[in-house]
Formats: sequence, C-alpha cells, structure tokens
Amino acid sequence: MSDVKPPRIAITYCTQCNWLLRSAWMAQELLHTFGPDLGEVALRPGSGGSFQIHYDDTLIWDRVADDGFPDVKALKQRVRDRLDPSRDLGHLDRAAQ
Repeated sequence: MSDVKPPRIAITYCTQCNWLLRSAWMAQELLHTFGPDLGEVALRPGSGGSFQIHYDDTLIWDRVADDGFPDVKALKQRVRDRLDPSRDLGHLDRAAQ
C-alpha cells in the first residue's frame, strides 16, 4: 500500500454571485476525468466574488488573477499537469483545427 495521499481539489465559489452550479459542473468534470486518482473534490462556499481552485494547498486558478473562469480544457490541463504530467487528455490535448 502506498503512503501517498491522493490530492484534494477545493473549489471556492461566491454564494452571493450564484456560482454554485458552475462550481458543481467543474467538480463533476474533474471527477469524470480523474475520479479514481483524486482523494476529494470539495465545494467551499465563499463571498465577495471569489472563485478559486486549489490543488491540495496550491492555488491553480483564481478568477481575478486569471481574468475570469477557466474553461474545462484549461482546468483539466492544470490538474493533469500536477497529478500526472504524462497523462494524455485525448481530444483536449489536440490542437484546434
């Protein structure tokens, strides 16, 4: 058995801005793609326009710093780059034609 804990993804969203559905959709996408390799995907209510995604204790997306919300491709790539950089994300890794 490995002593390595699977990562925790935490999505903090603004309840005042009604971003719960967006957060839940992103959580579902991450679970669909990385499910068995993740320890947890948590939704954390916040306020003040916050929308942040943490991979364990590392901030990987901030709505203010990153100038908006991630599209699912960018989010999955950022998670993959930390979880398993050699993992192929299929069509998400292919260049647009």
